[in-house]
Amino acid sequence: MGKKQRLFAGTQLQSLRQRHGLMQAELARRLGISPSYLSQLEHDDRPLTPKLVESVATLFPLDWQDFQRDDTEHLALMLREALADPVFDAPVAPDAIARLAEQQPSFVKRFVELHGSYRAATQRLEMIDEALTTEAGEEARLPWEEVRDWFHLSNNYIDLIDRSAEALVADIAGPRLVAGTEALREHLKECHDITVEIAPSEALRRYDPEARVLHIAAGQGGASIRFQIAYHVAATTLNSEIRQIADTAPLKSVAARELLTIGLANYAAGAVLMPYGRFRRTARDFRHDVDRLAMLFETSFEQTCHRLSTLQREGERGLPIFFCRVDMAGNITKRHSATRFQFARFGGACPLWVVHEAAAIPDRILVQVAETPDGERYVSIAKGLVKASGRFDRAPRRYAVALGCEVRHADEFVYADGVDLASERTTTPIGVSCRICPRNACDQRAYPPSDQAISVDLYSRGVVPYDMKMLR
Repeated sequence: MGKKQRLFAGTQLQSLRQRHGLMQAELARRLGISPSYLSQLEHDDRPLTPKLVESVATLFPLDWQDFQRDDTEHLALMLREALADPVFDAPVAPDAIARLAEQQPSFVKRFVELHGSYRAATQRLEMIDEALTTEAGEEARLPWEEVRDWFHLSNNYIDLIDRSAEALVADIAGPRLVAGTEALREHLKECHDITVEIAPSEALRRYDPEARVLHIAAGQGGASIRFQIAYHVAATTLNSEIRQIADTAPLKSVAARELLTIGLANYAAGAVLMPYGRFRRTARDFRHDVDRLAMLFETSFEQTCHRLSTLQREGERGLPIFFCRVDMAGNITKRHSATRFQFARFGGACPLWVVHEAAAIPDRILVQVAETPDGERYVSIAKGLVKASGRFDRAPRRYAVALGCEVRHADEFVYADGVDLASERTTTPIGVSCRICPRNACDQRAYPPSDQAISVDLYSRGVVPYDMKMLR
């Protein structure tokens, strides 16, 4: 076995420090080394040791992904992420992780694959367990629920479509950052002989295959019009890739397969408008400021939030976030979490979560530090949005979108600036839903959790009209 190449990463380490606005003394303190040692590292006079690799990867997980130089370091990163799972109660020393990656690469790959299979199996069991709480059970899942779960188990990232979309945008946009509306229209005309007409219409998007005309409703906003055109570009140009995935997906009904085809085309449209590599780098530069990203990529607030939730490419992951969309009745109509944050599969979400307040106050970004029952804290934002109907006799659609990350990633999340992340007073305790929330002292509880019995006193009561105790 050849000697492992030492990791010199001075330029990247210096770039990391500058990105986070840190002086050498401050970064040295965080890494537990002296400023002079850090200076030697930044000038490539000394390599990163396994212990320093562990420190950098733990403190700056997103930056560390860009440090990888060989397969050994990449394997060590994947092993480190797998071993961070709470199922493993004892930490593994950085030197041991580095030795395993170097000396037993095949074992590490199999271990990481096994851990991935374990997580997927656990998620499937949770879905089945929750489905069995209904009268009809798992077989009663609606087609859209099948599709929702398929995307969830795919970690909301479809590699074949994302990479194909990047290549497509390179052809359409060339050196430009984005493929503009006119460039998309020209692509449809030149490559598929399809003309785009934007005019008043009841349908948001309608294609006439005989006339080869794509009709787009003019009443939509500019970002929505561009998305509708991008959808047709993706559905037409990437049709074989989309069909390949949809036809092999383990779905139980034809309706679910067709819904998945539409979902994949929507995913592809987002990938065309916000190409993975460019979007991920810009998101990091802007510290995930949604408004700045939306302005640069000519997308809507919701489209941009949704795209941020798909940045799960191996070795080039984006910020681990959760994303959802909630309507005025509290129904979660879109959702994905790359964190431990969970969404309710049945019933409404926790009423203490800021997303409900945002739904009633459109066009304002609300920030909340929330703590879930497992003790994890999240910085969460929510914004109420209104989609105009274009007609007086048809009510506009109102909903809110939410985006958030774990507090440990707050440096990467512009919305955490100025927020006291450690304060108990400014932290809101939330749950998944009342059905499974263990918090007994919640004044907003709608009904008791399913694993607790209740007792009622005829002559006294608190805010909630019963007391609870764990079932044995």
